[in-house]
Amino acid sequence: MLRIGFVGTGLIAWAHGLGLQAMIDAGVIEADVSVVLDRSARRAQGFAAAHGAEVAGDLNALVERCDAVWVCTPTVAHRGAVDAALAGRRAIFCEKPLATDLAGARSLVHAVAAVGVPAQSGLVLRSAPVFRALRALVASGTLGRPMAATVRDDQYFPIQGTYGSTWRADVTQAGGGCLLEHSIHDVDILRFCLGEVAGVSARTANFSGHAGIEDLASVSLSFDSGAEAHLTSVWHNILSRGSTRRMELFCQDGMVWLDDEFRGPLHIETSDGTETRPCPPPAWVEDLPLSRDEVGLAVRAYAEADRAFVDAVVTGGAPEPSLDDALVAHLLVDAAYRSAAAGGVPIAPG
Repeated sequence: MLRIGFVGTGLIAWAHGLGLQAMIDAGVIEADVSVVLDRSARRAQGFAAAHGAEVAGDLNALVERCDAVWVCTPTVAHRGAVDAALAGRRAIFCEKPLATDLAGARSLVHAVAAVGVPAQSGLVLRSAPVFRALRALVASGTLGRPMAATVRDDQYFPIQGTYGSTWRADVTQAGGGCLLEHSIHDVDILRFCLGEVAGVSARTANFSGHAGIEDLASVSLSFDSGAEAHLTSVWHNILSRGSTRRMELFCQDGMVWLDDEFRGPLHIETSDGTETRPCPPPAWVEDLPLSRDEVGLAVRAYAEADRAFVDAVVTGGAPEPSLDDALVAHLLVDAAYRSAAAGGVPIAPG
């Protein structure tokens, strides 16, 4: 029975918690959400009540009562939670981004590696069936060599509405805006599907006026394979648009596009015609006691990521995506920020 502790009980913790509880109730994993901690006693008590968990008084008390720690705090607090878990030699699931800047991410990854506990990063798009299907399609070579990808990632500024994460308007807590806090997912999934990145150029802008928090990022990535990708990331005030992604990929012999990052489907066009390819989750995910509304459908991707981590901890496997994968995503975001600061000149990540 794996005892799970949550540090931070905001929206992202609920996404993980709902999926974990559904897997526990369905007998998919042998685990228990045992203990939680949050700077808001009200939030902690609500989350604990939903899972039959205890509320810890501090990080050390939480670590003593669990085997694995889910770090779901504002970004600036990740390192403190990770250090407490390392002191107790507990497994770590750390949400993205790892830190507010590249130096902090490097330091965190090195600290975890030095202790050697199992650790996984919260780059959950890799668990989305549609992106696994896209990666497999590219790798199969049936559409020829990848040439050009375009990604549009938008959501309303997440200090309001469902998100209500007011700390995301504070650069001292978040480190950056839409690029670091949200589109670190996008640069990671582009690398996941298209391979290593050789160069990055970018422009950023700030419309909302929150100092140091960009709400527009335009990023171009050049891949070792010769492929090119362009990412447009936007935080706006259209409250009817939550997290929404559209991706198009042109290969030499066909193109593919998607506009639902979790459910798919993939739309494929070649000289022979068009195809709509469903991308359902595994049967065990479909059978989980989760709602069929937008919340339940989104939680299913988190469930796959969380089960992969639980299974790795229990069996002694290597969790994926690793903190090293997250660090590469940080390198790409850092290169984009450096390029934007230099007027958009190409920068080699590293």
